[in-house]
Amino acid sequence: MNPAVDHILEFGCGRCKLYQTPSCKVHKWQKEMVALRNIVNLCGLHEEVKWGQPCYTFNGKNILIIHGFKEYCALLFFNGALLQDSENLLIRQTENVQAGRQMRFTDPDSIYKIENTIKSYIFEAIEVEKAGLKVTPKKTSDFPVPEELTHAFESSTEFKNAFHALTPGRQRAYLLHFAQAKQSETRINRIEKYRDKIYQGKGLND
Repeated sequence: MNPAVDHILEFGCGRCKLYQTPSCKVHKWQKEMVALRNIVNLCGLHEEVKWGQPCYTFNGKNILIIHGFKEYCALLFFNGALLQDSENLLIRQTENVQAGRQMRFTDPDSIYKIENTIKSYIFEAIEVEKAGLKVTPKKTSDFPVPEELTHAFESSTEFKNAFHALTPGRQRAYLLHFAQAKQSETRINRIEKYRDKIYQGKGLND
């Protein structure tokens, strides 16, 4: 086991002001994270720390990561979309996520109860990596552009250029967010709300 992960589980990831406080998400889900770590470390992966979280690799390639959120603790499979998910345990965090899938937990008992199932998912993820399988990401051009955004581009070349200067991931996030609104008026309001951010080169959640 990696001592750096021991430190994270005791004190937190250190990436925010909640580090070493009772409010740290690591502290909230410490028992769950320890339970997941114990299971993962039986599967022959290399334990590292990436993005301030316990990360597990095979031949230098990321397989999964353990992390805590406000409402749950999760085991994230980097190429989870390629797993068969025979038990319907994997969750797509948001519509903008293409490859990763989460397995969520809120208590350690629920983790140990399906320990063998978790292991089977991990072993399958390793086989996916061995086979060199990858999720083919959708291109930004594959995402529909709402009519209201097209009108905004037509009325301002500067705004159009600012949008297309964003990273592909930021463009996709905006396109999804704008298109999710059912009413045209709502789509227009969303575009106007984020107009300044787009000019600043920022993403939806920056």
